[in-house]
Amino acid sequence: MAIPKKGSRLITVDGAGFRWRVRRKPTYCQGNSWGPMTFAVELADASGRVLLVSLPCSRPDAWQGERTTAIQPALVTATVRLALKRGWDPQQAGGAFNLKLTDGDLTDVMNGPPAYDVPFMRR
Repeated sequence: MAIPKKGSRLITVDGAGFRWRVRRKPTYCQGNSWGPMTFAVELADASGRVLLVSLPCSRPDAWQGERTTAIQPALVTATVRLALKRGWDPQQAGGAFNLKLTDGDLTDVMNGPPAYDVPFMRR
């Protein structure tokens, strides 16, 4: 399985090039805040195993007012490093490697608590 190149962004982590992407539109479950915010990562220039990351929050475009966060390059970099430590081999063929992050995982990889946004509190 490969992620589409259109809409993806390139990032370099420890000398290796990766491509990452957030789904353009939320699924029905993500729109209702029943499903987590997710993004996919793969090697930029070679085929291999895709990393699917689930975060402990909703998408910013969710229809319900749950806590959300934006996916930033620093988060993607930290997540790739964590996945590599947990056994993800991006050059290996096979099914997707699922990485479900908790609030504690995000605090560890980002060197502090994650910054969440709560849509109903915006003015």
